Amino acid sequence: MANQTGRGQKAQERLSQVTDHLSGPSKSGKQALLEQHPDDIVVTCALRTPITKGGRGGFKDTQAADLLHGAFTSLIQRSGIDPSLVEDIAVGTVLAPGGGATEFRAAALAAGFPVSAAVKSLNRQCSSGLQACVDIANAIRAGVIEIGIGAGAESMSTQYGPQAVTEFSELLENHKTAAECKVPMGVLSEKMAKEKGISRAEQDKFAASSFHKAVEAQKKGLFDEEIAPLKVKWTDPKTDEEKTITVSRDDGVREGITPESLSKIKAAFAKDGSIHAGNASQISDGAAAVLLMKRSTAQRLGQKIVGKFVQASIVGVPPLLMGVGPAAAIPVVLKKTGLNKDDVDIWEINEAFASQCLYCINELGIDVKKVNPKGGAIAFGHPLGVTGARQVSTLLTELKRTGQKIGVTSMCIGTGMGMAAVWVAE
Repeated sequence: MANQTGRGQKAQERLSQVTDHLSGPSKSGKQALLEQHPDDIVVTCALRTPITKGGRGGFKDTQAADLLHGAFTSLIQRSGIDPSLVEDIAVGTVLAPGGGATEFRAAALAAGFPVSAAVKSLNRQCSSGLQACVDIANAIRAGVIEIGIGAGAESMSTQYGPQAVTEFSELLENHKTAAECKVPMGVLSEKMAKEKGISRAEQDKFAASSFHKAVEAQKKGLFDEEIAPLKVKWTDPKTDEEKTITVSRDDGVREGITPESLSKIKAAFAKDGSIHAGNASQISDGAAAVLLMKRSTAQRLGQKIVGKFVQASIVGVPPLLMGVGPAAAIPVVLKKTGLNKDDVDIWEINEAFASQCLYCINELGIDVKKVNPKGGAIAFGHPLGVTGARQVSTLLTELKRTGQKIGVTSMCIGTGMGMAAVWVAE
């Protein structure tokens, strides 16, 4: 037990210490990142399906593997990549039984990838999609493969529920820190909001802003480039009639959301609480895929380069402080890349809860105007295993549109972790 306590204290000390690096001169680090080299790990295509409301949206009757198939076929079409050149595919997922390994391999074959293309599934909870991209990038960097795909797929409509977490054994229940891993994230975020003094008014204002940004972005067509429309079967809940529909936009985005309208929603985790359905991420369905290779490979194949992967970080934090994950992971990846917070043009920080996202923004001293400029998971959803890959398409598309260069994707992770990655648009 003393050892576990020491580790928790060490993690908290690291969280407070690494923030020292966030400010200060880093011209050389930024300039180095913008240079182009043959062995850079580049992205030549990044896209996602629309994200739809769990249990009610356009994908409520579509399995995760079918959503993944749609992302794969669109990736092949848009990039023009010869499927036979893809050597490995990593798919992040959280809820799929058996990790989705069998279905995802089948989805890749059905999409047109040959039997020579390997497939794996992985689960690092909310960072699974990012971990999939990083695994592929590192495999390319190490020379294990030349071309690969990092992806994510999740059907929360069909697979979300109490069964997602198995019962703990007596051994785990009797270990204090281990038992804390299964405390619901909403409860943890509620506790953190109270301890850190993040008011409901602040959370509702942040959430309303997320909806407003997403509504404006959707109206202006700013999501269109990153979205691959998908035709699916859908059963009308009113008539039980099965229809074929084309889903082409995120259906969780709602107009008219204000701090005042959100203030009327009942708290979800405590009578006197501040967290509710309107200021937390939506339960959602979707898929995303990112095509990665070395710059020299992309140039040889005539692939259009849209950005490059630079570096990633993964850190652990105390399970009861799950929400601070980005505040711990971001300084680590900035230090690795020689950047400070002012060098970053856009931050894609997952809005698991307004309370935890606000805490991380405030703790790091980040300009909130640079965070999720097209809205985030509060406004359009958080399909658990998808978000990390989805953020790549959202980030690189927006950096390109605005003529900016450096972006960071990050998220907190259930059981107490955080992950972050640096990307450069081209």
